[in-house]
Amino acid sequence: MSTPNKDIEKVEVRVKWDPSPHGAAANDLDIIAATYPADQQYGDPAYLVHFDSRSPDGTIALNRDSRTGQGFGFDEVMTIELYRLAERYGRVVVGVAIQQRDGRKAFGDIGSTAMEIAEGYTKLAENDFSGVAGATAAIVGEFTRDGSGLWGFRSVVRGFDGEPDAFAAEMGRLAAAG
Repeated sequence: MSTPNKDIEKVEVRVKWDPSPHGAAANDLDIIAATYPADQQYGDPAYLVHFDSRSPDGTIALNRDSRTGQGFGFDEVMTIELYRLAERYGRVVVGVAIQQRDGRKAFGDIGSTAMEIAEGYTKLAENDFSGVAGATAAIVGEFTRDGSGLWGFRSVVRGFDGEPDAFAAEMGRLAAAG
């Protein structure tokens, strides 16, 4: 689905889910952002931002990281300051991956999943992952810079089945296919 959103400056990507049942392995979802050079938007990412990291210039940061889904509100929150990204970058793809440490878990195995991407009080996208219930990771959106330097947003929810590392390496190519 395309949206008419242009000139986006700063967004938050938010994810929440229910904790696993007592005695079961923890549900751990992670937001991942991949930044691509303007002249090579569908090759390898220039860098990734995920748990325990931030972008080299500080424009993309994980503000809240949960390994269990416990708590109120959104469990993971990532801020992306597009207006501060250097001109050499032209695309940012955002995804959510489920850690697979204790056996395969898909979105359908985790209760009350939800995602939203917002600029201030304006929701650009929201989804509950029900359309990709069998997937272990999903692309949730992509931001692209046009020739005049304005950032636009495209809501994309595309599932992936595999380990988080493999997803991170492929997520930009997957978004390009849609």
